[in-house]
Amino acid sequence: MKNQYIFIALIALLFSCEEAQQTELLKGKVKREVVYVSSKIPGRINQLYVEEGEKVQKGDTLATIDMPELGAKEMQAKGAIKAAKAQYEMAFNGATSDQLDQVTAAYNAAKEQYTFAEKSYQRIKAMHDEELISDQRYDEVFTKYQMAKAKYEGTEAKKREVEKGVRNEKQRMALGQLERAKGAMKEVEIAMGEQFLIAPKDMSITSIALQEGELALPGYNIFSGYETNSTYFRFVLSEEDVLNYKVNQKVQVTSPFDESIQLEGKILSIKEELSYANRKSMNPNYKIDQSLYVLKVKPLNASKAEGLLTNTTLVIKK
Repeated sequence: MKNQYIFIALIALLFSCEEAQQTELLKGKVKREVVYVSSKIPGRINQLYVEEGEKVQKGDTLATIDMPELGAKEMQAKGAIKAAKAQYEMAFNGATSDQLDQVTAAYNAAKEQYTFAEKSYQRIKAMHDEELISDQRYDEVFTKYQMAKAKYEGTEAKKREVEKGVRNEKQRMALGQLERAKGAMKEVEIAMGEQFLIAPKDMSITSIALQEGELALPGYNIFSGYETNSTYFRFVLSEEDVLNYKVNQKVQVTSPFDESIQLEGKILSIKEELSYANRKSMNPNYKIDQSLYVLKVKPLNASKAEGLLTNTTLVIKK
């Protein structure tokens, strides 16, 4: 029985020593900047050019998206440009000779009708003044005279407009229609460029959400990966421990499982860990709660740090 108590005491002492040793270490994780690639236009994945785990460079094509509707929109935009350009040219060139002849002929016909109606009116008016015809007859001739006069004045104004050319307002309106059609064509050209999903940075592909033939929606993340040479170490410290560290301070980082991993890093930033609620003691006799802080450490040897797996554990000795 005595030997059993001694064994239990040794086990408890061993665990207490191990716990004390762990409290002397600051534990952290290997992190990397995450890059997401999504589509701006809806369509089906036409072809994938990369696989998971592959490293790509900035500007490499990751996939192409098929959108048949772009062809129809391109035809519509080209047609709108042609129509708007014709309207714009006509606004500046004015009426053709045939159009001018038509307006002149209509003006001459209206002038002859007006002259005849005016003569008829003057004769009827004289007879009406002498009470040789009824008021009804006089009103009918006077109405025809007013109609002929209005038609003559309208064709005369139309003739002056054609001879002087199109107003500046119509010219500007035609120019606006042409610019609008060109803008629609530019929009189609931009959408065509978005059919190619391009790597925004040097990165390694970690996951591909869609396969060939599947539908890609705007804003949906199709590719995700880690930016090359973006490795950093993230350590969470208590308020008591963080007082021993400063920005730009150099620290020695190692692996608790592999002593051959020894890296030197520099502290880039120290910031408070985000929390959803603040815990405060109402009684001063309670133990004081400590805030948590995050140390962001950049490895000085970036190439060596790239060989570490993401989210592996690293430690700093206090």
